Amino acid sequence: MTDHFALLHAARRPWLDVDWLKQTFFTLAAELHPDRVHTTDAAKKRAAQERYAELNAAYQCLRTPHERLRHLLELEQGSKPSDLTQVPEDLMDLFFALGKALREADALLVEKSRTTSPLLQVEWFERGQEEGGKLGNLRQMIGTRRDALLAELAPMNAAWETARARPLARVQEIWRLLGFYERWLTQIQERVVKLSC
Repeated sequence: MTDHFALLHAARRPWLDVDWLKQTFFTLAAELHPDRVHTTDAAKKRAAQERYAELNAAYQCLRTPHERLRHLLELEQGSKPSDLTQVPEDLMDLFFALGKALREADALLVEKSRTTSPLLQVEWFERGQEEGGKLGNLRQMIGTRRDALLAELAPMNAAWETARARPLARVQEIWRLLGFYERWLTQIQERVVKLSC
């Protein structure tokens, strides 16, 4: 298994400074870019392209907290962590509220798509703005929860110094919750975009 942290000369930790990571990636990418070996033989070009692709994959993985935590857990545990498919009990109220809001937005979008009159479409636009506002409130609530989880990551770095103190169970829990939050935020964003058109 490729260690993306090692490829980018980053310490294997739950939290990384994204600006530092970006700068490191650009520096390494400039050194390893395949265009630097464009005058060599095909084998060296292919090797350069593979190294660059690995570097890019490492950056794409580590720059997002959810993917970074998944990779960290894989490296620490030796296998991919199992996804939690059932919504945790403490998120059920939010899950049901989100489901209701998404169904209402979808129903409005179906009705709107059947309307051909420009005058009626203005009315649908106004209703779409109202539904978008409801979704925006949910997005803010989910975003606040996601941000609270992300705020836990930086202090965890200190625990990584000693192998006995590594909070792997909490990292896995944060990873799973981030999965739900990111998926829900994507679903909200899709509806908001469609409602605003």
